[in-house]
Amino acid sequence: MANHQSSLKRIRQSSARRLRNRYYAKTARNAVRKLRATSDKAEASALLPKVVSMLDKLAKKNVIHKNKASNLKSKLTCHVNKCQ
Repeated sequence: MANHQSSLKRIRQSSARRLRNRYYAKTARNAVRKLRATSDKAEASALLPKVVSMLDKLAKKNVIHKNKASNLKSKLTCHVNKCQ
């Protein structure tokens, strides 16, 4: 166990951030799943900007890698364009 006050604070901060990051990453994953499951073009087109925004925010805060966000956005856009 850490003895220094700064170490104890760092442990508290990192655990709080970890939980917050897990929540936002999980929420984004669920949104991506929902968009992939959608076959209606209008509904998918409405969902896409929200999901893209989520992914950009996660990449900006280093919760996910920027290239992963970019790959997901590309694949989701292709999926939406192929919908009937």
